[in-house]
Amino acid sequence: MSELTHFDAAGAARMVDVGGKDSTRRRAVAEGLIQMQPETLRLIESGGHAKGDVLGIARIAAIMGAKRTAELVPLCHPLPLSRVEIVLESAPDAPGVRCAATVETNGRTGVEMEALCAVQVALLTIYDMCKAVDRKMIITGVQLLEKAGGRSGHWRRET
Repeated sequence: MSELTHFDAAGAARMVDVGGKDSTRRRAVAEGLIQMQPETLRLIESGGHAKGDVLGIARIAAIMGAKRTAELVPLCHPLPLSRVEIVLESAPDAPGVRCAATVETNGRTGVEMEALCAVQVALLTIYDMCKAVDRKMIITGVQLLEKAGGRSGHWRRET
């Protein structure tokens, strides 16, 4: 198996060779937040937004984002995902919407990028659907919370 690097000996970009790695169950969890005006959050919560079910559309967008990560992030391996779970919940203290994504596969490389991409796409979709009523929204705190599987084992962000 080659050394894990995105660059060859001459410094040219390449996709990492994972062919020699064992296929294992892999999981990653990421989260993020979109902050907004309290009125915007109330509009989303009430289901009264003119564009429809904001959180339902964001959930579908997040799943699609996870599945298409390799098309968006250079040198990412396309992966057959076995599970993508998206949780969107009101965060009245922010105020805003919190998104958590859990992504799983059985494969030779992890799904951290897929979980992070899912969160970003969900939050961008909320922004897109609500920008006409609130252009001050802020996407923040997008981060990996946990990853499991593979050679490096289990990792969890300390709070």
